Amino acid sequence: MTPMALSLRTQGRFSDSHELSELVYSASNLLVLLNDGILRKELRKKLPVSLSQQKLLTWLSVLECVEVFMEMGAAKVWGEVGRWLVIALIQLAKAVLRMFLLIWFKAGIQTSPPIVPLDRETQAQPLDGEHNPGSQEPSYVGKRSNRVVRTLQNSPSLHSRHWGAPQEREIRQKQQQEELSTPPTPLGLQETIAESLYIARPLLHLLSLGFWGQRSWTPWLLSGVVDMTSLSLLSDRKSLTRRERLELRRRTILLLYYLLRSPFYDRFSEAKILFLLQLLADHVPGIGLVARPLMDYLPSWQKIYFYSWG
Repeated sequence: MTPMALSLRTQGRFSDSHELSELVYSASNLLVLLNDGILRKELRKKLPVSLSQQKLLTWLSVLECVEVFMEMGAAKVWGEVGRWLVIALIQLAKAVLRMFLLIWFKAGIQTSPPIVPLDRETQAQPLDGEHNPGSQEPSYVGKRSNRVVRTLQNSPSLHSRHWGAPQEREIRQKQQQEELSTPPTPLGLQETIAESLYIARPLLHLLSLGFWGQRSWTPWLLSGVVDMTSLSLLSDRKSLTRRERLELRRRTILLLYYLLRSPFYDRFSEAKILFLLQLLADHVPGIGLVARPLMDYLPSWQKIYFYSWG
């Protein structure tokens, strides 16, 4: 069961305790991060970075795993003042770590998650010693269909068998290894400024919230301008690695979050989104199983800072 599925199941059982479901989700992500570190050590597949940079990436990953739970816990214990203090401290810590990675370690465009999760499916084979990833599996190619089929006598043991075409996993594993070993694209002055703006955007948003208030349009507009400026300065994607291009695509898609961020959500989006979900739930069979819980959860989700602004 994935961390998200486990969190949603807990959410269903404890509908009045969002903190408990978020605790389960955060703990699950931390366990995955810890388990990946242990597996990398056993498989001798260390991250292609220095030990100091690896520690910074690990701390950044830990903060991203627990930030929502810490926000909710602080609100429960210390109220709104404590909640915003915790939010500011977490965002400041994340910004400092990312600036160190950008300026000191020349980490280039920083991706999310900071540490690529280990693909257990492709890494399980080397453990049993039954197959050499560099070798090709004997196979039979159909004369009419051209379908590639592994011969039975060369099939691996059941526990390590994969069900794709022969060499499919080896190609996938080779691509992942090349992707991880590829150094980040060196950033020029323009790209460094763009990435610095992206890193500083959460702090600028928090400062503008403190100065103009949560109901003001200024923080929303300022944050949007910074995001758009950063993306426009990084528009030349030809020289970027595949993972860096995917990160820029992710940032572009996340611009849709501005529809769910206050004050735009409060004044324009909320009524239209809830009306659309209600319409789908009433007239499309089966959609109500998802749409109605989403309608109940959306107001709570929108009020959590790290859900909508993190």
